[in-house]
Amino acid sequence: MKIDWSKTAFESKSTPTLQVVVNPQILRGSTMHDGTFAALKMLGADYVRYVPWLPYPKQAVAELDPPTKDKTSWNFKYIDPALEDFMKATEGHSVVMNFSTMPAWLWKTDKPVTYPDDPNQVYWEYTQGTELRDPSMKEAADYYARLLSWYEKGGFTDENGKHHESGHHYKFAYWEVLNEIDFEHHWTPEAYTKFYDAVTAAMLKVDPDIKFMAVSSASPRTHGQMYEYFLDPAHHAPDTHLDFLTYHFYASPPESEPFSAMQYTFFDQADGFLATARYIEQIKHRLSPNTKTDLNELGVILPEDSKSNRIPGYKAKPEPEGYWNLAGAMYAYIYIEGAKMGIDVLGESQLVGYPTQYPSVSMMNYNTAKPNPRFWVLKLLKDNFGPGDHMMETAEHNRDLAVQAFGTAKGKKILVINKRGVAQEITLPEGTAATSVSYVAPSTGDGQPGVKQMQGSKVQLEPYEVAVISVQ
Repeated sequence: MKIDWSKTAFESKSTPTLQVVVNPQILRGSTMHDGTFAALKMLGADYVRYVPWLPYPKQAVAELDPPTKDKTSWNFKYIDPALEDFMKATEGHSVVMNFSTMPAWLWKTDKPVTYPDDPNQVYWEYTQGTELRDPSMKEAADYYARLLSWYEKGGFTDENGKHHESGHHYKFAYWEVLNEIDFEHHWTPEAYTKFYDAVTAAMLKVDPDIKFMAVSSASPRTHGQMYEYFLDPAHHAPDTHLDFLTYHFYASPPESEPFSAMQYTFFDQADGFLATARYIEQIKHRLSPNTKTDLNELGVILPEDSKSNRIPGYKAKPEPEGYWNLAGAMYAYIYIEGAKMGIDVLGESQLVGYPTQYPSVSMMNYNTAKPNPRFWVLKLLKDNFGPGDHMMETAEHNRDLAVQAFGTAKGKKILVINKRGVAQEITLPEGTAATSVSYVAPSTGDGQPGVKQMQGSKVQLEPYEVAVISVQ
């Protein structure tokens, strides 16, 4: 390892954070509720993304049936409790709201879209249609303006002139306009840009200070046309805010791949995503240089998750031993590389998953309701690094390790990631006086990061360990 503490290679702008997806296990009375929100509060992160979404229409859509001249169907009974708990747990920190699922009746469909009576019944068929029934998009924009007014202004007036009182007076820093638009409703660049302009203009009338996030690509490497069109200010109405661009990455190993090979697959796919990110960032800097970036879904989806989602009654195999540490190590690696390219926010996905709800993406142990190693890696990064850090010139010849030295407000630190499933050793540069190591490794299990005092210049690393070395 070589470090030049006198030379800054990059100045970090990057904030590590996470997303919270609404599902029955974060609801009051569930086995995971208390542990989940206690962990979220303890983390104290900013830019926390909150997403009620399509598998649970009653928990995600506030107006499930189209209004008539006689009545409307506005109902927050199944939406408010979890959001209230989320806002309490993140009090004092910025949040990103994303009510990504639109009322199905806003879309042209062959027949009316149904939804389960049970708010906790998973239902994957709610999001249908590719053309809005109101081409002006005012109908959809009004829906989102009323949502914002419900949470920030104490209520709203519905389509028939009736006032609905909420009692909420939250202040949201950010609102993301839809989710994975390349998959959900298959938006064209022209249609999404028009929609974004209409929705943000309506919401700014409710809250002139709110900022927006946009695009949220599921497959950014195939979405280049969207970035070229959407990021060009010439395609937007005057004074439109292009505050943040968002896109996602999940490593996805082949179904037949043994766990021993995933240590290579995860990092190889992460490198492919980072190459895509560099390309997207070049487009952004050319067309809209003041727009920031939030990589707000970063994680792994194992093949077992997809099988349990699509095959009724399928019992997924548990995640392999060591998986949670490997997935956490990959996120830490993307954090280093994202910070080098000036990414503003890097969000690990997601706080709560469990069988039938993407268990391999969870940051909580779904059997014990305790944080797992993916959560603790995020906590380790959040507690040690952030915007304003100086990323010092660092070199490490062992490609099975990722190493980056930081000059932080809390002192000199070295972030080390063991990318492999074998123990390794790293030797600190001559003259480097290290004092302690904080780490997440197989030996720490689901517990908080371990701390050990430094003795000598060599650091022993467990498989998939993420370590922060403090230096005098």
